[in-house]
Amino acid sequence: MKVVLLAGGFGTRISEESYLKPKPMVEIGEKPILWHIMKYYSSFGYNDFIICCGYKQHVIKEWFADYYLHTSDITFDFTENGAMTVHKTYTEPWKVTLVDTGLNTMTGGRVKRIRKYVGNEPFMLTYGDGVSNVDIDALVKFHKEHGKIATMTAVNVGQQFGVLDIDENGTIHKFREKQDRDGSVINGGYMVLNPEVFDYIEGDSTVFEKAPLERLAAEGQLKAYFHDGFWKCMDTTRDKNQLEKMLADGNAPWKVWEE
Repeated sequence: MKVVLLAGGFGTRISEESYLKPKPMVEIGEKPILWHIMKYYSSFGYNDFIICCGYKQHVIKEWFADYYLHTSDITFDFTENGAMTVHKTYTEPWKVTLVDTGLNTMTGGRVKRIRKYVGNEPFMLTYGDGVSNVDIDALVKFHKEHGKIATMTAVNVGQQFGVLDIDENGTIHKFREKQDRDGSVINGGYMVLNPEVFDYIEGDSTVFEKAPLERLAAEGQLKAYFHDGFWKCMDTTRDKNQLEKMLADGNAPWKVWEE
């Protein structure tokens, strides 16, 4: 099963970094967050990736073009016209297809544009800025068992503050500290989709999270896989710093692979 990664947005809320590179290329522990997401999928045996590029797509393409070189022991012999010998490589067994899906294309349009690379088979889709320790095997199994077109991982973002029970006159009848059930359940990405989903997308201006998902939900074709473990979106510099600290402290739940 192929894994499609959305990596074409502008990343305006983390502009301190994204003015130089696409948000999925912002680094955590000296590697782009996109690489971390790919490593996580790879730990479950999924190594065929399709990356939807857009804003500053050349940065993503150049990084992958150099990746094999950077992860290998190499001899350059300039007495033999610069012949290159690769002695040993530490590169993952990945197949990576990088697709220009347009600068201003919306998420649905980006998915539509990679249809020919996916083919007529189920595929996985997630955002290039969110890490998690969702059980991919269980997610795929859940999708296959329910038989609907789309599965979305649902995560509870939690509640930051205490909860008040207030009447219309402003009298507080009850106060309690936050509980997990108080938080909102949101779209966490990490989706599994059948190829029929392409028929729900009109074109480049289609936002995947609007008409396509709304229609799938209305038709009873969208199922939620509830994940109560770790999930974090790198939306701001503060988020990036938090992820960096987790990695530096050896407390990164998504890092399940060995160095």
